[in-house]
Amino acid sequence: MRPTLAKLPRPAIAPSLLACDFAHLADEIARVTDAGADLLHVDVMDGHFVPNLTIGPVVVEKIRAVTNLLLDVHLMISEPQRYIEAFAKVGADNLTFHAEVVADARSLADRIRQLGPSAGVTINPDTPDGVLRPAVECADIVLVMTVPAGFGGQTFRRDMVERVRQVRSWLRPEQRLEVDGGIGPETAAETAEAGADVFVAGTSIFRAPGRDYVAAIRTIRDKARRV
Repeated sequence: MRPTLAKLPRPAIAPSLLACDFAHLADEIARVTDAGADLLHVDVMDGHFVPNLTIGPVVVEKIRAVTNLLLDVHLMISEPQRYIEAFAKVGADNLTFHAEVVADARSLADRIRQLGPSAGVTINPDTPDGVLRPAVECADIVLVMTVPAGFGGQTFRRDMVERVRQVRSWLRPEQRLEVDGGIGPETAAETAEAGADVFVAGTSIFRAPGRDYVAAIRTIRDKARRV
């Protein structure tokens, strides 16, 4: 039985594999799983919608083979409708697409769910809220990017805290609200206070002092719980 968003705890911590050591991918996944990760965040970039290239379905299939955690796949690509079936087939549990590149978000979200995964929607920080608002009600999870999509290790945009608060006001209780970009203990606390309940963290986990993934995940979770 595949993992679901509904079964994730609040808060849920999602290590972003973009920041891990890809030469030891299976080991990195095992380590963050043992350290308490609730799900894994997988960034897919096409070199077109964002100026970077990362992984495709072949790598997601290999990730699926070594973990039972929910695979939260963020499609930073220009034509998500062309690839949702491929990612669903190899084991993605959630597929999040950008509203900037989709004319009919509801139809795409419905198609994703027909294929098996849950459906998420997001926009970049400088995209107006009005692009996201019509798509929110059809999503199972809404991702607020707190940095521009495309690269890890960026500095958290504090002006996005108000966007988190605004988006939370649009959501039904069962919809999840995720944040991604510059998330560590303090920014997790800020965004949790604004309503986020799923926290994507890359650098702050995989490059934590002493590579202590247990302490990194525990600290983020504790900070997010204290609001």
